[in-house]
Parts: sequence; structure tokens; C-alpha cells
Amino acid sequence: MIYGNKCALHYFNKLSMALGEDLLKKINKKFEASEMVTLRYRSYDIALKTDKDGNAIQMFMGKADEHGVIKGDRYARTMKYDREGKLIKNHWERKGKAT
Repeated sequence: MIYGNKCALHYFNKLSMALGEDLLKKINKKFEASEMVTLRYRSYDIALKTDKDGNAIQMFMGKADEHGVIKGDRYARTMKYDREGKLIKNHWERKGKAT
């Protein structure tokens, strides 16, 4: 048994679903500004909420029911810029279950 930070890190990694490179390419592009965009990726239904610049900032990923409500996981995107407007931080984080 491993104690300390390695154990906690291993446990955290098992809980969070990593987003693959091909999915990131699909969701990190520009979309219509301030809209809810629906996509299909492999066997998943995806709904993306975009900001005023057309960047996806929130994602719901799972299976959509007959009303279009996705049950699965919710992700949020962090995008930070420096004073010159250059992107310095850009990553997705799982926030929990989407119901």
C-alpha cells in the first residue's frame, strides 16, 4: 500500500475521466457566440455552452434523454489571458455529475 501524495494522486486520477486529444481538438475550436451547441462524439452526446467569443466554456457529456437533457459528466474550461491578450492558461476540469 502506498501512503502520502502518491496514493491521493492515484485515487484522484481514477475518479476523473481524462479527455482525449481527438475530443479536445473537436471542442477547443470556435463556435457560435453565446449559444448551446450539441455534438456527437463516438457514443456520447455532448452539449457545449459558449462564451461571447465563441469559445466552449462548459461541457455536458453523456447520454441525452428524449427531451435532450444529458445525463453524464459536467466539465468547465478555464481560460486565462495576460495583459497583452495572450492565452496563458487553457484546461478542462471535471466538475461532477450532470443530471
